Amino acid sequence: MQAAGAGGGAGGPGDGREGQGRRRGLGRVPGPGHVPGPAADASSTTGGSDTRVHILALCVPFPSETEAEVACASLAPDHTTHGTTVEQELSVFGSILLVHCRAENPNLLRASIVNFLNHLSMVMESLELIRSHTAR
Repeated sequence: MQAAGAGGGAGGPGDGREGQGRRRGLGRVPGPGHVPGPAADASSTTGGSDTRVHILALCVPFPSETEAEVACASLAPDHTTHGTTVEQELSVFGSILLVHCRAENPNLLRASIVNFLNHLSMVMESLELIRSHTAR
């Protein structure tokens, strides 16, 4: 998994697919203020009222656009675990699932991310099983 590029806009910077993504989520969550290395990145920003907003952005590659769409649809109902205290947005661009999470409470963000990653793992394992059975 890789962290999403800065800005969180449609398509990655210079990937030629700007505006082609499909979104599911509670609303627009901006991307991190910098582009991190190959691991996930959790960044914090200070709002106008000295409230820290914690943001996590992930890029999850899939073998095909269809599998990324299936994963996005499968994970969409599970992303509201903490109501409106943790905002999450799922987008698909090509075969990449983009995940943006945002919360003021870092503990709720952490719990939401752990829950999301557990569900993502199950979805990926299921897709792998389906792929292996259809290859026969």
